[in-house]
Amino acid sequence: MSGDLSHVGDDGSARMVDVSAKPITQREARAGATVWLGAEVCSLIAETGSVGKGPVLETARIAGIQAAKRTGELIPLCHPLSLDHVDVALELTASTVTIETTARCTSRTGVEMEAMTAAAVAALTVYDMVKAVGRDAEIRSVRLLEKRGGKSGHWRRLQGDAT
Repeated sequence: MSGDLSHVGDDGSARMVDVSAKPITQREARAGATVWLGAEVCSLIAETGSVGKGPVLETARIAGIQAAKRTGELIPLCHPLSLDHVDVALELTASTVTIETTARCTSRTGVEMEAMTAAAVAALTVYDMVKAVGRDAEIRSVRLLEKRGGKSGHWRRLQGDAT
């Protein structure tokens, strides 16, 4: 069984995959997250851009970028990557904050975890920023939306596929 799993050694132990023989290619991944805040908290952010701790969306954007750069330190079997680009876009709706992240690199391994880590940490930051005024805030999803590059090529989540 372990022979079929890239991160499991023959003895069943966890291991980092050896990517040294893989070609260097351009890699890109997009991820998303949704944080439900409710109408009252979203209205407060829309009016002032801020709640008690400061500017919610800008703080979350910076946190997401920082997190992407540290993914190799946070996820035990991830390769540390030199990122070429990270973008974190946040959109405030009537009751949610929608987060979309993009990570790009030129590497031997994919950048999906960096995009997802950026989305997750941006969502956690939104939660942290609003928890004093919106205790019922809820992170509803973190998901990979699309990836490009490498051996497996292009993959995109189908519209409406929340799984």
